[in-house]
Amino acid sequence: MKRFFAVLLAMVLSLPAVGAGTWVQTPYKPAKAVFEFYFDDPAHMGSALYWLRSYMNTLMEPPYNYSPEDLSIKVVIHGTEIVTVAKKNERQYQEVVERMRYYADLGVEFKVCGQAAEDFGYSVKDFQDFIQVVPNSLVELAHWQQEGYALITPHIYEKRFPIEQIR
Repeated sequence: MKRFFAVLLAMVLSLPAVGAGTWVQTPYKPAKAVFEFYFDDPAHMGSALYWLRSYMNTLMEPPYNYSPEDLSIKVVIHGTEIVTVAKKNERQYQEVVERMRYYADLGVEFKVCGQAAEDFGYSVKDFQDFIQVVPNSLVELAHWQQEGYALITPHIYEKRFPIEQIR
């Protein structure tokens, strides 16, 4: 038994020391990204916009300091979140509409799938003034990817645990 513990101790002592993580300052270039918003609950739109914010803020803050004009970002909307950009629902979704309008003013293009809009009974005139209606979301997503845009698809989950509990 003593030999076993001696061997075990020798093995543990021969292990390399565990170090800390390393910060890497990736040399990001100006963005060309297309976000796909396709959610089963319109309430997810608020969380998805945090993905957009995080993406843009990283590039617009030091050390990158890109201006909004340096970024080319599209958001293609084709799930239940379409209702958030219908003018008749503006009061109900005022906060997300204001946030989208802010990003639109920075140059982000918000595009709604025309086929999905039709499924919801909407026409072009039913949408906020910053919305562009495109023929088909899937063709639109493929188009921008063929133009060199990175596809970002936010996955929105229900938060079941506070960070403090699982940290």
